[in-house]
Amino acid sequence: MPAARLGRAAREAVSGLPREFWWLWTSTLVNRLGGFVATFMALYLTLARGYSASYAGLVAALLGLGGVVSALLGGVMADRIGRRPTLLVAQSATAASVALLGFMTDPVAIAGVAFLVGMASNASRPAVQAMMADIVRPEDRVRAFSLNYWAINLGFAVSAAGAGFIAEFSYLAGFLIEAGMTAVCALVVFLKVPESRPTAPVHKDEPQVSLSTVLRDGRYMAVVGLSFLVALIFQQGSVALPVAMGRAGFTPADYGLAIAVNGVLIVALQIPVTRFIEHRDPRTLLVVSSVLAGYGFGLTAFAGSVGVFMATVCVWTLAEIVNAPTQTGLVVRLSPVHGRGRYQGMYTLSWSVAALVAPLMSGQVIDRFGATWLWGTCAVLGMVAGLGYALLLRGPGVGRGADSPVVATGETAPEPTPAM
Repeated sequence: MPAARLGRAAREAVSGLPREFWWLWTSTLVNRLGGFVATFMALYLTLARGYSASYAGLVAALLGLGGVVSALLGGVMADRIGRRPTLLVAQSATAASVALLGFMTDPVAIAGVAFLVGMASNASRPAVQAMMADIVRPEDRVRAFSLNYWAINLGFAVSAAGAGFIAEFSYLAGFLIEAGMTAVCALVVFLKVPESRPTAPVHKDEPQVSLSTVLRDGRYMAVVGLSFLVALIFQQGSVALPVAMGRAGFTPADYGLAIAVNGVLIVALQIPVTRFIEHRDPRTLLVVSSVLAGYGFGLTAFAGSVGVFMATVCVWTLAEIVNAPTQTGLVVRLSPVHGRGRYQGMYTLSWSVAALVAPLMSGQVIDRFGATWLWGTCAVLGMVAGLGYALLLRGPGVGRGADSPVVATGETAPEPTPAM
């Protein structure tokens, strides 16, 4: 019976995960459900405040720059003071700065507070990922990261739809609602999520993990570099695709219809696809997903109708569904137990930097050579990333059976017990 099989599959997808994970997952979902400001920020600055598009772009860049700075800072804090305190500080600061941003009218003040919002909101990501690695069994991590990614996209889809209605009523209401929901996230963490940071190393001569340790870890930094290439590709869905469609004569509604396929497919397929891939070789999955992402955007060069654009979105969305949990799981396996925050921070940095570079790259390529060259570049980047993963992940510790966390030296580290 299809209904019975569907129910059994759903139970298997969510079973066996600790209670602490679900509270953390709830916090993530609430946070994304309230993510209104990023959606309407450009409209708020240009329509409600009357600033230029260039100024709106500057504010967006400052938001991204704040995220770049805090990616490493959040990782260091997660290792030094703990995952839970880092989450509480980051979410409380986000709530306060978002609320403050809604009352700013001076352009310099808006820009400065926007930078603070970017810093505060991104600082929690390394702590969330490190905490999930701490509290979830190794064999369940890909599934846990997938469920968290599903919550992020579900929350974003709902908040993006609601942002327009809220903006019609009051932009300030959007700022205050997001601030309030972020404060609720902090409250959930404070009341329900225990600290999970592993205790001090058992052996006193065990080397301490610092940012320089991460930078000297050649294999891991190569993974971060490949992650940057893949992130650069995926960023084009929100950066270059609307520009290219507009120049080809399509309307904003056409772009909205095409990009909506991305959110719908992730919500519909993330969990079942993860059940299919969670125990498969991450090397193969990352190679295939990288190439699929590159060629998914590469095929956009041949799109001449909304239907074909939607088809290309389907291709690279499938790559995204496979890549996201697999990549995060790989990062955990290559991270020392006592340095997960810093390692996750460096991984988060690759996406933050890609978010800054992508608009610059796409704008230059489209203006000078045309969109077709950009889509071709995406295909090349996907091939390079796929080849990189194929060559880099040939060693031990990352194969199908590598379900235990692996420290930088290749030794298997014991699993920590969450500290109450």
